[in-house]
Amino acid sequence: MKFIDEATIKLYAGDGGNGVATFRREKYEPMGGPSGGDGGHGGSIFLEADRNINTLVDYRYTRTFRAQRGENGRGSDCYGAGGEDLVLRVPVGTVVSNNATGQTLIDLAEHGQRALLAKGGKGGLGNIHFKSSINRAPRQCTKGEPGEELELYLELKVLADVGLLGMPNAGKSTFIRSVSAAKPKVADYPFTTLHPNLGVVRVDTNRSFVIADIPGLIEGAAEGAGLGHQFLRHLARTRLLLHIVDLAPFDPEVDPVAEARAIVQELKKYDESLYEKPRWLVLNKVDLLEDAAEKVQQFVRDYGWEGPCYVISAISGQGCKELTYAIMDHVEAEHRRAHELEQQS
Repeated sequence: MKFIDEATIKLYAGDGGNGVATFRREKYEPMGGPSGGDGGHGGSIFLEADRNINTLVDYRYTRTFRAQRGENGRGSDCYGAGGEDLVLRVPVGTVVSNNATGQTLIDLAEHGQRALLAKGGKGGLGNIHFKSSINRAPRQCTKGEPGEELELYLELKVLADVGLLGMPNAGKSTFIRSVSAAKPKVADYPFTTLHPNLGVVRVDTNRSFVIADIPGLIEGAAEGAGLGHQFLRHLARTRLLLHIVDLAPFDPEVDPVAEARAIVQELKKYDESLYEKPRWLVLNKVDLLEDAAEKVQQFVRDYGWEGPCYVISAISGQGCKELTYAIMDHVEAEHRRAHELEQQS
């Protein structure tokens, strides 16, 4: 299935049915009173988060959605039937905003969460509502109200605890294959990964976290180079970023330190809050180096890194187990901190 993480849709809630002006006519009551019923209310449109859906592809090709119109009222005090509501199911993690104003309307972050976005119109009143002691035969009735119309921008931000950051071919997809059951495509050319992949890393019984692998970022992505910034939104919900660096690039003229700095600058250009997230340095492909320890020390010294640093070989699994246990401890500590803050508030 094609991965689609953004879509623009138009919603048209159902119009209310019209009220009618009729009078009761029976064999022995030729001048009966008013009996016009009300129109039914129009159908509303809801959006609901569903964990069984993982892409917005359904909304890429079908862009217009209309709820059912309410039926008109009829004689003999018959009210019109209400229009049926329309429920659109979207992946968990979808952010809904008004396409015209850019205002964020709702963030559907939990399974089953439902939001009313376009309300159906009220039904019109029949002439039964206009009778009085003075006006015994009212001929006025009202039309149904039109339903709301809205153009929405849907943006999917995947729910993951850890995000992978790095240049193309740094070994991000190989790492996620090594530590989880996810099987993203791996090849020896840049931009093998064209859409985000999620993997569940099970460290122990009842201990697991979700990791997100996004396409590689290159220098100039802010100006649209490579795949640009279009997938960095998927790192917005993560609690930790792993900056994976290739210490053994194909091209010997490539400077890993310069590339690592370029990635961080692109991150800062895109979103300051992403730049300030906890970030660990992961040095990959050490199995291809003869003097690995010396190269690692030289890289850390030249890069000026003072945070956590891990040395791994994703393809052989060297160092991956220690890294996943450290990540699990960090994620659990973040969960506890968030829970304590929630209790205090």
